[in-house]
Amino acid sequence: MARRSLSDPEEVAYYLAYAPVGVEIAELARIAGSRWAIEECFQAAKNECGLDEYEVRRYPGWYRHITLAMLALAVLTALAAQAGEAAKGAAETDQSSSCSPWQRSGDSWTLSCPTHEPTATPSPTH
Repeated sequence: MARRSLSDPEEVAYYLAYAPVGVEIAELARIAGSRWAIEECFQAAKNECGLDEYEVRRYPGWYRHITLAMLALAVLTALAAQAGEAAKGAAETDQSSSCSPWQRSGDSWTLSCPTHEPTATPSPTH
């Protein structure tokens, strides 16, 4: 398969694809295109959850690290979706707060904890 870039028609990417004889080219192209979503998911897991930062020597340790990193990414994704829905609902009802403490800034996530300003208490006078 060959794919031409929409932004740069001179750029062509080539794929070696294997499929049963009855598969149509449109289905094969759809499956090849889904590769980018998977790559973006793994890149997000590397950036956000340390997927690529394992230093293990055995399969069980590697498997645990990969499993926990992907679980952390799933939790962050669910929280982001929840925060997006809450923000949409807040915009519709004019509320100003979000349910999730996780905030996305650029390519990373931060946990924003609400800070309370100390209130001045009157000191007792003698």
